[in-house]
Amino acid sequence: MPSVFVPKVSMASECKITVQVCYITPQKQFLQTLQVEQGCTVEQAVLASGLLDECPGLMLSNIKTGIYSKMKSLDTVLKQHDRVEIYRPLLVDPMVARRARADKKANQLAQSPKL
Repeated sequence: MPSVFVPKVSMASECKITVQVCYITPQKQFLQTLQVEQGCTVEQAVLASGLLDECPGLMLSNIKTGIYSKMKSLDTVLKQHDRVEIYRPLLVDPMVARRARADKKANQLAQSPKL
């Protein structure tokens, strides 16, 4: 019977997972890949990433976070390859912006000369 090679994996690597923390503004992009312990929370990953040092205006107490576009709380436990996203506050309500665009287009159509 042929022997099968099974690589040995250290216990230390079994306890770590890889995650990303990202935050994007018009002026800056922050994307940090981290090796964290299994059982790590969103909050712990954000702190370990150095994001709060890099972006001093952010405060952990008032940020909104998610994993792959789904809102999550800071105590959410991460899984392998999760991407923690820090969301900026909306400047304009999307429905208000849509109505403004529709009104602008309607006004342009009303003012255009008829042929």
